[in-house]
Amino acid sequence: MATRYDYGGDEFIFVDFDIEMSLEVNFRVLSVCQEIERQRIDGVIEVCPANASYLVHYDPEAVEPRRLVELLREIEHKAEHIESLSSRLVDIPVLYDDPWTKECAKRFADRHQDPSVSNLEYLMAINGYSSKDEFIAAHSGTPYWVSMIGFVPGTAWGFQMVARERAIQAPKYVRPRTDTPERAVSHGGVFLAIYPVRGPGGYQLLGMTPVPIYDPTATLVDLRERYILALPGDRWKLRPIDMDEFLAIRAAVEAGTYRYRTVAQQFEPARYFRDPPGYLKRLQIEAAGC
Repeated sequence: MATRYDYGGDEFIFVDFDIEMSLEVNFRVLSVCQEIERQRIDGVIEVCPANASYLVHYDPEAVEPRRLVELLREIEHKAEHIESLSSRLVDIPVLYDDPWTKECAKRFADRHQDPSVSNLEYLMAINGYSSKDEFIAAHSGTPYWVSMIGFVPGTAWGFQMVARERAIQAPKYVRPRTDTPERAVSHGGVFLAIYPVRGPGGYQLLGMTPVPIYDPTATLVDLRERYILALPGDRWKLRPIDMDEFLAIRAAVEAGTYRYRTVAQQFEPARYFRDPPGYLKRLQIEAAGC
């Protein structure tokens, strides 16, 4: 599919790379977006990447729209040769099969495909896992690539970095819930999502993280600059924890002393595609040594 450039009103340009969502396409999107930010083009206010597209907000009085499209096409061509992306490895502790999301699932059981089991047990069965431990190991064993941020402030969409045939599949609820706990760890389609605030939702509920991914109060030092944890191109590594660790981390969050475990790295798509498991393991070992 040829890249499509469309105008969105007087101040936006929408660039669509493909109808298919994949890591390959998203790497191209982020390559372009990071290069746009690096060049600091006059008149460009903001660039917002999505799974297979991106949106540019610009000032038409500072840059002529057709000229901006020409520049974006040049950057697209240049980005095909970019060898690395800025990426962070982010530790996300998760209490799987927790009491809060299980209670929520019970309240809305009449909206679910199989009200007789928990959401985790439902995904375990339809994805062919024989035990909860096996499913949790598969769900948390490989990092999730943050391909886009949006919908509700702070919501990050994570694409698990596994072969397509190994990707965990999760149909949405038959009818959405009208309530979901803040920080609920969920799965919909092939995407991980953590609910940044309490609200409605239709993704399958698997657990709870003790750490906020959105903090408009700027209580935690790591979220004071942006309020939002996620950056496009992050790799979120889910780390299963027990209730004792969950409560200890919550206490540190509420005291304002919690610090996120993040390591900035350069991610090389070509090396990833040559040996995905080996390359991810090497990056994780490097991050552990930092």
